[in-house]
Amino acid sequence: MEDGRELRMRQLELLAPAKNLECGIAAIDHGADAVYIGAQKFGARVAAGNSVDDIRQLCTYAHQFSAKVYVTVNTIIYDNELEATRQLIAELSDAGVDAILVQDMGLLRITNYELRIPFHASTQTDNRTVEKVRWLAGLGFKRVVLARELSVEEIAEIHAQVPDVELEVFVHGALCVSYSGQCYASQYCFGRSANRGACAQVCRMKFDLIDADGRELEHQRYLLSLKDLNQYSHLEELAQAGAVSFKIEGRLKDASYVKNVVAAYSQRLDSIIASHPDEYCRASRGHCTYSFTPNLKKTFNRGFTTYFLHGRQPDIFSPDTPKAMGEFVGTVKELRRDSFNVAGTAAFANGDGLCFINQEHELEGFRVNRAEGNRLYPQQMPRNLRPGMALYRNNDMEFERQLSRQSSVRRIPIVMHLLQTADGYSLSAEGVTATIQCEHQQAEKPQRDNIIRQLSKLGGTPYECSGVEMPSDFNAFIPSSMLAELRRQLVAALNGDGSRCVMPMTQENRPHDPSPTYAHPYLYNIANRLAADFYGTKDLTAFEIKGGDGPLMQCRHCLQYAMGYCVKHGGKKPTYKYPLFLRLGDGRRFRLEFDCKHCQMNVYAE
Repeated sequence: MEDGRELRMRQLELLAPAKNLECGIAAIDHGADAVYIGAQKFGARVAAGNSVDDIRQLCTYAHQFSAKVYVTVNTIIYDNELEATRQLIAELSDAGVDAILVQDMGLLRITNYELRIPFHASTQTDNRTVEKVRWLAGLGFKRVVLARELSVEEIAEIHAQVPDVELEVFVHGALCVSYSGQCYASQYCFGRSANRGACAQVCRMKFDLIDADGRELEHQRYLLSLKDLNQYSHLEELAQAGAVSFKIEGRLKDASYVKNVVAAYSQRLDSIIASHPDEYCRASRGHCTYSFTPNLKKTFNRGFTTYFLHGRQPDIFSPDTPKAMGEFVGTVKELRRDSFNVAGTAAFANGDGLCFINQEHELEGFRVNRAEGNRLYPQQMPRNLRPGMALYRNNDMEFERQLSRQSSVRRIPIVMHLLQTADGYSLSAEGVTATIQCEHQQAEKPQRDNIIRQLSKLGGTPYECSGVEMPSDFNAFIPSSMLAELRRQLVAALNGDGSRCVMPMTQENRPHDPSPTYAHPYLYNIANRLAADFYGTKDLTAFEIKGGDGPLMQCRHCLQYAMGYCVKHGGKKPTYKYPLFLRLGDGRRFRLEFDCKHCQMNVYAE
């Protein structure tokens, strides 16, 4: 805004995941202000890599709307990978990327700060305290991605103490049970490092819970599998706490997931901004027109939780299944040999995927072969389906059909100003101007409607004309070819105006005292000589290299609390004998430590 008001307003950014170029474009089209995407290597999802050329194309597309592209280079790096990583970051900088997400502090050394591209501190750097965020700010990080476990009060305190750092918070999607960057269970159990992007999702596996006497408290349940995060109704609280970027998890999700979730959160952000027009604005340009109604319940989810947004909650995990249940659609009413009917108001379609929790606490799913009103004919009748059971839809065929087509158009509204110049005409919008030289000709009949019609032909561009302004006495004849050339030049100028603007890193090239101090050396995740030099040590202490005798997981999720035995929070006095153990189906056991002082559950290898 010309009066500078926008500079005083806080820009709110909806940050979407991109598995690939298609998903990235879909995210922008459906209202994302930024996307994060993995390159071919060194991203925390090895199954979601993309070529630099695809990332370059995504940058070009996103920058039309002043949207940004961030690339994840957030694994720990081995010595023999340092040069390849430096080359990758250089190529990404050349491709137009707006920031790089990093975990490994060795990367602060290999670039020599010559690349004009900022670093964001990935959530993998374990960002849960004021001290840690302040330390990262001192290193020159422009943005810090906070731990998912933080409450709105903790976020507000970090913002108050370190106000100049952008705070990025997760608002939707899968939750890791351990603090990110501090989980070594996958590496320990399967040799697949979460800090190297190869997590085997130990937390989504079945466990027995046993006490010190071998008494089984829980049998083969998903005791570490959390529900999915959903802060849709709490974005305004998070903004008021100081968050500026709202991150959707899901770099392995397909385009339909991205379309639906991004559209829902984009509409929510727009409504918040409409209620606070002098306080907030969106971080990119353009508005979206959708051909569907976003519905978060219709997209992959394990059930929803606000996690620790308002403190500890009892119902944050999903012990019956780690899979998506979807939306509740009614209860089973009457069973026949080849069909059943549903009590409820939901409409069904052939091909819908439905599921239920059976009497053994197991999730069972099936596909609807034919739907006749509320009477459903499965491909095969589920053996364990019983009257009265709750039914969920985890694949809505009609909704998926809507999303498989073009489901949103994003356009930037512009008002054009046409003026006569000394030797031709000028056309301006959004602070940029195009000019042509041509002879002035008086029109024999009114030309205003034709001029507006010709200049409004913006199909194939990200713009839409919301008005053409001319002086009241404007009465010139301008050939259609000249109007088209003015329009083309203006669009080219507008696209050039959407380019990125980034700042260089400013760290000093010297060791820094780590903060906070970790009790076990492997928790620093030092996997290369440059990271070791950064921390002022000679040892490569990463768990992936040397192992460790500390916790495999550090969790705010607490099974003792979940079972109602946390005396600190008003629970019953435990009747079992400590320590408790988790036991996998193959017999491996993991000791649980309840650190009540820090309200944390730690998981150790036995």
